[in-house]
Amino acid sequence: MAVVPLGLPAVPAQRQGTAADRPLGERGLIDRFGRTATDLRVSLTDKCNLRCSYCMPPEGLPWLPSDRLLSDDEVIRLVTIAVERLGVTEVRFTGGEPLLRRGLVDILRAITALRPRPETMLTTNAIGLARQATALVDAGLDRVNVSLDTLDRDTFRQLAYRDRLADTLDGLRAATEAGLTPVKINSVLLRGVNEHEATALAEFALEHGHELRFIEQMPLDAQHSWERTSMVTAAEILAALRTRWTLTPDPAHRGAAPAETWLVDGGPARIGVIASVTRPFCGACDRTRLTADGQVRNCLFATGETDLRGALRSGGTDAEIADLWRTAMWGKLAGHGIDDPSFLQPDRPMSAIGG
Repeated sequence: MAVVPLGLPAVPAQRQGTAADRPLGERGLIDRFGRTATDLRVSLTDKCNLRCSYCMPPEGLPWLPSDRLLSDDEVIRLVTIAVERLGVTEVRFTGGEPLLRRGLVDILRAITALRPRPETMLTTNAIGLARQATALVDAGLDRVNVSLDTLDRDTFRQLAYRDRLADTLDGLRAATEAGLTPVKINSVLLRGVNEHEATALAEFALEHGHELRFIEQMPLDAQHSWERTSMVTAAEILAALRTRWTLTPDPAHRGAAPAETWLVDGGPARIGVIASVTRPFCGACDRTRLTADGQVRNCLFATGETDLRGALRSGGTDAEIADLWRTAMWGKLAGHGIDDPSFLQPDRPMSAIGG
């Protein structure tokens, strides 16, 4: 798919109108711009055992009532519909913190038993992963992304309001020992807090064989205090890394991956940067999102949702739920519009949407 500047999708002429001409029940998750969603992000809980400042306030948030959360069976049913009827090939479990979901292993085992089998991934802060890594691998987990923003204990406590750096590092080690390699690390740099740690985080990842991904801070904090001027940009991150290494563009095709990757000193090691704000990749987006309370979001920054939980609990058939999902994705906008003066930050913070 060709991509025009600012990450907006350009629809190839031969595909225009194709999705609309097909019966609804025969479509995958196609939008008006020719993009097809095959990557499903499933939030299993809005709860988290950290209080990262770019996500939620120190005191936490009002958690979703238990009766609004999808049950294990409901999660499995909706993911099954996505895989068997809608062409989803990748399922990533997120939170909040997904390791807090008691039924995680059982859900994962059910999803990896589907045919066709989707690739399964987990995004986690790794607290508790040391206890669960082996069981998750046995249930079929393919890959893991671990959030790690600092290697300094005091800075970790400042960022997350919890003294849990050692637990995260233990989880990283356990993931490696369980065979979830290469482990990917997600890092957010905050100006005046940890922006000086870019090279230290990179050195740690390279030393341990992890794949590091720096992520630009996005306007998804519960406090709505994000300001673009305070964000550490991709360009700044790359400039810092280039003081230590030679970075060359990765010749491998990026496809729909959110990260631009760079070979470190000629490779094979790579470092990625996810520049959601300054270099948006909306034109290649292949994601659909399911919140812990059963709402479909066709974009991380969407201001509207489609209620699948209500349809499911009122007796909707798999076919009816699939059609609701298709309709939700058909209405996806061309881009997230952060640079547009009319941009509105979503009401839900990241912890309530899922990464």
